[in-house]
Amino acid sequence: MAESTDTAVMIPAWINGTLQPVEKLETHLKGLRHKAVSVFVLRDGKILMQQRALGKYHTPGKWANSCCTHPHWEEAPNICAVRRLQDELGITGLEVEFRQNLEYRADVGDGLIEHEVVDVFVAHASDDLAIALNPEEVMAIRWMDFATLAAEIRATPDLFTPWLKIYMRDHADSIFKNGEAKA
Repeated sequence: MAESTDTAVMIPAWINGTLQPVEKLETHLKGLRHKAVSVFVLRDGKILMQQRALGKYHTPGKWANSCCTHPHWEEAPNICAVRRLQDELGITGLEVEFRQNLEYRADVGDGLIEHEVVDVFVAHASDDLAIALNPEEVMAIRWMDFATLAAEIRATPDLFTPWLKIYMRDHADSIFKNGEAKA
């Protein structure tokens, strides 16, 4: 079953300071601090953005970075990143490069909280990158340069996920090194 509808999947969350497997929905209902993975796919100075499917149980229809997810219990973050690129976008063959670990807490609506400790990765794609959207996960994609994305977030912040706004506001310099996606 796709992760968007399988809220019973076990993800790593901290309870009383100890990392334990906890159901994904319970994690978000209680606002537990938990592990996550985010990927930014870059090509020719642009960022691959995804619009979350309307069936997602939180932030449906909002624009997010290329891929964002939770690793399964005891799954390595880089393995999770590669797996979810394929699950969500049908992307295979990209190498993910670790950029940073960050933490944020955000209300994602309907009484749900994302309190994530995120491993952020970047992947560089060629012009012939094959993409096959999983409609249970993603309803649309678009390639955006950094300046356009930043301007759209300022103009229409409600169209974007809370975590993307945090990444762009607080962590863009460490995610996009050496001018990547900053044309």
